[in-house]
Amino acid sequence: MSDTRFFAVPAPISLKEIADLLGESIPEGADESVTIHNTKALDDAEQGDATFLDNAKYVDLLAECGASLIFCKKRYADKVPSTAVAWVTAAPYHAYAKLVSALYPNAAGSAPMVATGPNDTKIIRGRVHQTAKLESDVVIEPNATVGEEAEIGSGTIVAAGAVVGRGVKIGRNCFIGANTVVQHALLGNRVVLHSGTCVGQDGFGYAMGPTGHLKVPQIGRVIIQDDVEIGANTCVDRGTNRDTTIGEGTKIDNQVQIGHNVTIGRHCVLVGQVGIAGSASLGDFVVIGGQTGVIGHVRIGDGAQIAGVSAVHGDVPAGARWGGVPAKPLREWFKEITLLNQLANKEIVVVEKTGSNSGKE
Repeated sequence: MSDTRFFAVPAPISLKEIADLLGESIPEGADESVTIHNTKALDDAEQGDATFLDNAKYVDLLAECGASLIFCKKRYADKVPSTAVAWVTAAPYHAYAKLVSALYPNAAGSAPMVATGPNDTKIIRGRVHQTAKLESDVVIEPNATVGEEAEIGSGTIVAAGAVVGRGVKIGRNCFIGANTVVQHALLGNRVVLHSGTCVGQDGFGYAMGPTGHLKVPQIGRVIIQDDVEIGANTCVDRGTNRDTTIGEGTKIDNQVQIGHNVTIGRHCVLVGQVGIAGSASLGDFVVIGGQTGVIGHVRIGDGAQIAGVSAVHGDVPAGARWGGVPAKPLREWFKEITLLNQLANKEIVVVEKTGSNSGKE
């Protein structure tokens, strides 16, 4: 639930305003005087709250739900209590997300940790090099550092303890979380880097030899396009001799490792503890489940999906769904698992050979 110590109390929103927000019509027969004051989980919602149902696993909770508004698919509408408005939509979770964003506009990781007034740049005990260029409405929080010749666009927040390195360029309306380090990088607009993220550090590159391992200078950059969000304590290495790139709209979870020279397309999703080795290439709209490893120099095609806890050892075709160790098409993987389970559970009968000896000991 929301806590007013961290999130301001939202202003009520009418059904008409919600309809405008979603680009949809108010459900037929709904009371237009209904206003929504908050959003809560399905089993916690009360009058004045909005919630959603997008998973059949929780359909039994509808009967006791006290919400005033429930986003759901058509097949669940008749199960919504009469005390609530059943807002039928093809994507309930998307509708809910838009409503939460409207009620809590500063809850997406981009609110200053330190309160500031409106307008103009605010440098609150942060350290900004005299050659750095900051547009208006930039916030530099305590103990944050902005290096020589760095550039930061308007509306961007650099949170406490963060470091923006020499020559780094950050677009507008970005959020650089507490203790984040950004170096050798160019960021687009509306980029969110959560706390502890490291971007642009050395890639793991060594020329190995019998007498030791010679470090290879990493002279590339990191390019992060518009609307990318990167979770806490994720690391994005800069390229060895070309750029590491992350395409627009891509969302990356916490504790993900992205190696040097990796190319990630647009609107990809990488879940927690994924590791992408150097020079791997992901197309657009690729989804990789948690704790999956991708070896270097492989290509994963547009729209491919990789199940969690998999190991990708070779190229994956566009639109494929793979999983396992090593990863393979899901149909093959499931077939192998089924056969192994059958073998493991099968009663093994040992037949002993019988017969007389030839007389030789």
